[in-house]
Formats: sequence, structure tokens, C-alpha cells
Amino acid sequence: MSEPRPGNRPTLEAVAALAGVSRATASRVVNGGEGVRPHLAEKVREAIQDLGYVPNHAARTLVTRRTGAVAVIIAEPEVRIFSDPFFSRQIRGISKELTAHDAQLVLMLVEDRGDYDRIERYLAGGHVDGALAFSLHTDDPLPAITRRIGMPTVYGGRPGWTAGSGEQEGVAYVDADNRGGAQDAVRHLLALGRRRIAHIAGPLDQTSAADRLSGYRDVLPDDAPELFAEGDFTVVGGARAMAELLDRDPGIDAVFAGSDLMATGALQVLRERGRTVPGDVALVGFDDAEPVAESADPPLTTVRQDVEGMGRMMAGLLMRTLNAGPDERTAPGPVITATTLVRRVSA
Repeated sequence: MSEPRPGNRPTLEAVAALAGVSRATASRVVNGGEGVRPHLAEKVREAIQDLGYVPNHAARTLVTRRTGAVAVIIAEPEVRIFSDPFFSRQIRGISKELTAHDAQLVLMLVEDRGDYDRIERYLAGGHVDGALAFSLHTDDPLPAITRRIGMPTVYGGRPGWTAGSGEQEGVAYVDADNRGGAQDAVRHLLALGRRRIAHIAGPLDQTSAADRLSGYRDVLPDDAPELFAEGDFTVVGGARAMAELLDRDPGIDAVFAGSDLMATGALQVLRERGRTVPGDVALVGFDDAEPVAESADPPLTTVRQDVEGMGRMMAGLLMRTLNAGPDERTAPGPVITATTLVRRVSA
């Protein structure tokens, strides 16, 4: 089949004529409408293939009121996103699911609070059909923005304002069982005979970090304040927190870090301070991030969450909402995915 020459691209009328159907029938097939008998729909698809017809996006948008695009909003600066494998795995899952639905991904990053004005203008401008947002902080204005403009949105992680706010109904999000995973990590360390178990938490203005801290305290309700330090989900933050913990209590014999990157930073400091892992200090991370956990020295025992799968679930929930008919459209509820303790050398 020869490529159509500029100015001579196949029209919808040509598709209809070749398929032997009306223009309205051809249009319904092209735009994903229902009510076309299967054998006629197949003729239209064959005509599209034979002619090399490409739908006019602007015209299709006018007919369907859909852009075919979804905003993926990450409430973190660029330096975090491209240094933490969590984000690449989540985006990979989202991208796979959107591709399966023939939808385009529009990536939007938040460098500072001023970016929310730009994001709101873009969302309100009708450039996308819906939004996927993750790594939100407790005071993040994005949920209020999406509610205000009526943008269908699915969140990665439980938004902080859902807890006790009275606004939980209709909030769609996908999250891991952060609290249960943390409980499993601490129970494992106790089963190894460890008694001075410290916790390096992520930033507590994020619900994932707060839930993991809660899981730690569920198992060790009488933990001493000197056994807790807050990090920031980075290698540097984990190293800083580990140094702080050892300065307070040199007798620590185990650490549960709220992410694999923080566990890696903790490993570096333990080695510098002459502590062996797991001999002197057993260490457990969270995420099972590739390749961080397996390439650590020693390889990390960690709590696995299916980050890519969660990304696919987020996109799938949003597309299900967008593709539902007016009478079928209801906001999907939250989805909590299971975590698994993966045992390696560090604990």
C-alpha cells in the first residue's frame, strides 16, 4: 500500500464508500461508538487499513469530547523523579495500561508550589480527559484543584486529606498495605532475636511514610524516641538518619528503613562506623526496588510492593471511569494491594 500524498489523505467518506456503509456508521466505528453490527464494523476496520486512513484528531475531539490524553502528575521535583527507581516503575505501569487503551501520557512535574497554577490552567483547559497523581504531600493543593474543575482523577497512594476529613467518599486511589508491610518487617527482625530495632521513616507529610511508622509502632508500641529518625526517601536522607540514630544509641542491633534507598544510605554509614550487616545490625528496607535491593552489599531483605502493577491499576481505574456511560459512571473506590517480605542477606 502506497503512502497517501500530502493533501490527498483518505477521508472518512472514502472509508464508508469502500466498506459499503454510511458515513455515520463509519464514524461510529472510528470513534469507538456502539450499535454497529460486528460484520459491518469489521468491514470499516478493513477499509481503514486498506486506505491508510488516519482520523482527524481535532474533528474526533469535537465529536467525542475526548482528547485521548491523560495527565500524570508527580508532586516531586525532577531531581527526585530521575534518581528514584520507584517513579520509573510507576510510570512504566501507567504507560503500559494507557497504551493498551490507545491513550497518550502527558507528564507534569512539580518543582515548586507555583507550578500548581500552571497545572490547574492546563487541566481546566480541556487538554486531557483525566489525571493520575502520586507522591502527594499532606498539604498538596492538587486534590482541591481536581475537585474544583471536575477532573476525573485517580491517586497513587492515599491522599492525606482523606483521613478523617469527611471527604473520603468518591476518592479513587491505589496504595500498598504500607502498615501491614511494616509490621511484617519488624516482626521478622524480632524473630531474628533483635531487640534494639530502630526505624528510619520517610517524610511524615506523606501517608506512605506515616503508615509505615504506624506499622512499626504497632509491633513495638513502647519504642524509645531515640530509636526513630525521619529521612526523606533518598540515599542521603537514609545516611543522615542512620548517623543520627547511632550517635544516640550505639547499641542498635536492627533497622527497619522506610525505603530501599534509605536502607542503602544506612548501609554506607554502618560500614563507615565499623558495623557488619547482618552480624552487628540486621537491616530491612521497603519497596524491593530494582536494581537497588539486589545490588546492595549485602543484598537487602525488603518489603516488596508491586509498584508497576499499581501504576497499571491506577490507569485502568481511570480509563474504566472515562469509558463508562453517563448512567454507569461511578467513582471507583480505593484499592489496597498486598505486600510481601523478601528475605535476602541483610536480615
